[in-house]
Amino acid sequence: MSLRIDRGLFQYEFIDNHAILCVPVDADVREIRKRYLKIARLLHPDSSVIHTETEKKLAIELLSKLVNPAYEALSVERTRSEYIIVLSQIGKRLTQESASIELTTDLAKQLAASPNIDHVYKSAIAKIAETQYNSLQQVIPIISQISELNLVYLMRSAGKALAPSPPPVAQSTVNSNSSQPNTPAAPPPPPPKEDPAIEQYLRRAESLIKKNQFAPAKVELQDALKIGPKNSRCHSLLGFVYLKQNQLKMAKIHFDNALKLDPNDPTALAWKPKLDKVLGQQSSSPKGNAPHNSGQKQPDKSGGGLFGGLFSGKKK
Repeated sequence: MSLRIDRGLFQYEFIDNHAILCVPVDADVREIRKRYLKIARLLHPDSSVIHTETEKKLAIELLSKLVNPAYEALSVERTRSEYIIVLSQIGKRLTQESASIELTTDLAKQLAASPNIDHVYKSAIAKIAETQYNSLQQVIPIISQISELNLVYLMRSAGKALAPSPPPVAQSTVNSNSSQPNTPAAPPPPPPKEDPAIEQYLRRAESLIKKNQFAPAKVELQDALKIGPKNSRCHSLLGFVYLKQNQLKMAKIHFDNALKLDPNDPTALAWKPKLDKVLGQQSSSPKGNAPHNSGQKQPDKSGGGLFGGLFSGKKK
């Protein structure tokens, strides 16, 4: 089955990640994550109710090639902000080209003529989401239909409501800067007590790591860091996840953070020296020659070599 999509926003050489997940183009991160987890449970071989081998292969392909990349793009604040800016620009372009845009579905045509575009659009998206991944053979046509709705919504709104708003500035900070510019800043408040819920994030992340599900494990750990930014275990596990994804510099950052917070953190102590050795080999390689061309051993993503042995009994 071809995963090619050439309708809606896809026809502008743009990957419509909102259509893949079937969330409104102004959905927040929490809504996006909730939707992703629901789709992942439907498609992942460990949790799906799919029985035939053909359907299982298609489900894995949809999850790995469409759903996971879409969630990665929309869940990270930096990439999501850039993505939303591009959406806003497309909305302005569509407004200028509205006369030449041809809609193919009745639902998109109804949305284009609706006086209450926000209500009709979000109601349509919510209804489609209920059955989007029920029939795997129909997923691509349904994504195309959603993307055409997104196109109409952007064309009607010109992307004005999509640009990410800057974080609010605390009023007390503004007042202190304007009325007492030379007064030394007050010492920062003590860090909040760690929420017990962080342990739940860590347990879920460890379970996902054992199953080699590194993308959702990273999400769990990033959420945990929002609760406990000074949790060394969280940093060391996130470092290991980045290591498995071959993002060595990010792995080093989190291993360093883990050891600053707890010099005895076992995971960071076990893997940071090996990581430093690999990074040292890469930096010493002649310019223009990749390490594998000069005889250097590459990080192993299969679970052995540099990365093997952290979690015993992990599933294949």
